[in-house]
Amino acid sequence: MMQISKDKFKLVGTQLSEAEKISKPSLSFWKDVFTRFRKNKLALFGLVLLTLLIFMAIFGPYMTPYDYASNDLSNKNQPPSSEHWFGTDDLGRDVFARTWEGARISIFIGVAAAVIDLIIGVLWGGIAGYKGGRTDEGMMRLADILYGVPYLLLVILLMVVLGQGLSTMIIAMSITGWINMSRIVRGQVLSLKNQEYVLAAKTLGANTSRIMGKHLIPNSMGPILVTMTLTIPSAIFTEAFLSFIGLGLTPPIASWGTMANDGLPAMRYYPWRLFFPATFICLTIFAFNVVGDGLRDALDPRMRK
Repeated sequence: MMQISKDKFKLVGTQLSEAEKISKPSLSFWKDVFTRFRKNKLALFGLVLLTLLIFMAIFGPYMTPYDYASNDLSNKNQPPSSEHWFGTDDLGRDVFARTWEGARISIFIGVAAAVIDLIIGVLWGGIAGYKGGRTDEGMMRLADILYGVPYLLLVILLMVVLGQGLSTMIIAMSITGWINMSRIVRGQVLSLKNQEYVLAAKTLGANTSRIMGKHLIPNSMGPILVTMTLTIPSAIFTEAFLSFIGLGLTPPIASWGTMANDGLPAMRYYPWRLFFPATFICLTIFAFNVVGDGLRDALDPRMRK
């Protein structure tokens, strides 16, 4: 039998200095998501654009000496200039100040509607998914019935019945807006509630609220955040549409929708009155959607587990 010399068994390894170069600390879940998100150039651009729009919504009205609601008929329908950067409207109001005041209103409506959808949807879907059985069946059948009603038609009907206003619009949007969130949360809870760590928590005597709040909902935050990010632009568009057709907000409140409604009849002669609100509606919706898609792509490898 042939003998194998000991030198054939010499260990081949990496020098300590080289090992330190290639070793990396383990990434947490959200650091890993951020790393993936950062590689998506379009999503990163959308995040920068969204940050800029929010910054201007907060500080934009302070960048001009003109108040968004002050009339000056001697300067009505002035084109963009060094004095009025976005021009003026038919009452001589500064369009730049109104644009960013409108941004505050439109973005606030979008975020408020999304937060209400988040709260109702997480509670409804979480309870339905965790309880299962007849509870799940009854709750989701009710959600299906409400989902069958056309969303915009229901919002318009409620605006007509309840009257126009900021709070009325948010309530009208939230009547059925939470259903999509509830379905996503229910699906996540159904897939997680039989995991070992959840069963261990039950064995140790954890109650339902603790299991939901500490284990199920936190581990569903990825899909929840993506859904919320995509809900905000939908609510912004709904506000703009309702205000554009005259069923949304009313003067003297400025929103992008009311500005578009005012600017449409003057589009031929004073196009800046429609151009600026319409442009920022499109940019905001684009930014939110791109960020939401980028976040979904970043979370996707983890969401499939």
